[in-house]
Amino acid sequence: MRQFKNLVEFSLLIIIVLSLTGCWDQKELDQKAYVIGIGLDPHEAEGKVKVTYIIANPEVGSQQSGGGTNEPPQETITLAADDFISSRNTANTVISKEISYDLLRVIIVSEKLAKESDFIRWIYSAAKDREIKRSTKLIVTKESAAKFISNNKPKLETRPHKYFEFMIDRGQQTGMIPNTDLNDFFRVTESDADLFLAIYATTEKEESDRSNMSDDDFLAGEIQVEGVTNDAQFIGSAVFKEGIMIGKITGEETRISSLLDDTWDIGDFKTTFKDPFDERFRISARIAKTRANKFEFKQQSGRPVIDIKVPLYIEVLSDPSMINYAKNKEKVNDLKKAMRTKIEDNITKYIKYTQEEFKGDTFHLSIPIRTEFGTLGEFRDFDWMKSYSNAEVNVSVDIRFGEFGRQTKFPKLEEVRD
Repeated sequence: MRQFKNLVEFSLLIIIVLSLTGCWDQKELDQKAYVIGIGLDPHEAEGKVKVTYIIANPEVGSQQSGGGTNEPPQETITLAADDFISSRNTANTVISKEISYDLLRVIIVSEKLAKESDFIRWIYSAAKDREIKRSTKLIVTKESAAKFISNNKPKLETRPHKYFEFMIDRGQQTGMIPNTDLNDFFRVTESDADLFLAIYATTEKEESDRSNMSDDDFLAGEIQVEGVTNDAQFIGSAVFKEGIMIGKITGEETRISSLLDDTWDIGDFKTTFKDPFDERFRISARIAKTRANKFEFKQQSGRPVIDIKVPLYIEVLSDPSMINYAKNKEKVNDLKKAMRTKIEDNITKYIKYTQEEFKGDTFHLSIPIRTEFGTLGEFRDFDWMKSYSNAEVNVSVDIRFGEFGRQTKFPKLEEVRD
């Protein structure tokens, strides 16, 4: 009986000890320095890279601090390193707390480094560190990453992790920037079938006369904004082929790519069309893609022929020519025809541009195409990256109208002026 009691006591002791084994290396939150952004720039020395850390201050905006503190919202440091994994130890020569990538949100890369052949070596370091999540966003900047981070000073959202989260989420919902992450970069690069799009951003403004362009046909830095606000702009995409940046596309072209790509989760967005009844004005509209695209693939004389049908739901938000579409079905049909023609022309021009300029597609067209082959080996032998440049791609847009605004009757101009 006593032996049984001793055995039970010993078993309980073992259970208690084992339950505490996971806490021996536990660290409090205030013992770590949480990096929410990493900037990468080329270094003069071969085999080196400049690493810039954005370290968030967890006390800023927290309930514990009462929403107010004299400490800055973030701390930034730049140093030379062999990679951004071992650079953490070097950073701890000036940062007292342990550097952590647990809350890393963005990796910011300068355009200069992204175009170098060795860029893929640097970025693949992210695949080897367990703390770096595959959902981390990749941002390419026109200027150096260190300069972008230094000039990026949000006015309304001082918490850096929230700022990047809000800017990227809203930009992806409206299609102005690509809905991609590190996982997509690795997957697309290794599959060698499509092109990868990264977020394009800058804090440097360009003087350009683009008054005749639509509201979203811009690259970051080309939008002229007045007032007291942050200089950073997130619009457009950096285009990567086989892990190296080869070009960039505007916000409008990024939207077109998102409409053709069924892997992106894009929300509704607003844009404008030239008024078919009065060329002095532009019509505002809200566009949404509520259904998936339809793809048909065939080969004619050895040339791929692809038909794409894009379903769109459109709400007309303005009527500058005072047509009153709600009561004029004939004008509605004319408007639908004009919108369909314009959208199809824009998509066709963009596809032609990707075939001639990039020699690859930016909207994961290989995914529906590979289902037409019996085996993965047959698809690889087809060599989609090369075949796409010679493919005939036909696009049709199916438009379904929603509301035409709340005002059902417009006054005649003669009545207003009299």
